[in-house]
Amino acid sequence: NKGAFEGKSTSIGLNIQLPMEQAGNPYQDIALNFRHFFARKVMFVKHASAYVVLPGGFGTLDEMAEILTLVQTGKTRKIPIILVDGVFWQGLLDWFRDTLCEAGTISPEDLDLMQVCNQPKEVVDAIFAHYETRRFEPSPAEQEILLEL
Repeated sequence: NKGAFEGKSTSIGLNIQLPMEQAGNPYQDIALNFRHFFARKVMFVKHASAYVVLPGGFGTLDEMAEILTLVQTGKTRKIPIILVDGVFWQGLLDWFRDTLCEAGTISPEDLDLMQVCNQPKEVVDAIFAHYETRRFEPSPAEQEILLEL
């Protein structure tokens, strides 16, 4: 949240209340606290312009799988899904390709829903490249999807 907090954007923190988790970070203009993961994920999906996924554990994988599934099935609009740190994600991406694609449970095109970036500038460039031919506002079809969330 630090970049948004120090920049022109409003920094919104979606914090989960867990006994072993630390408090939200100090770089939040608005802090929203959730008791349940599903409610937190709905907010991520409904309001994000991009998903930037940093190395993390099971919670990170859960959130990433959620957005991949929703975009893959057309239940939410297609927005950038960016995995930061190619070395960290390579084993999982290999498994997606070698196991899931081979088994036919996802298509090779589904791998194109994600892109890997290693530097902050690459992340920003990837997000803007996605929106070069369109505006950040959702299309009418995407608005219908958002209304169903």
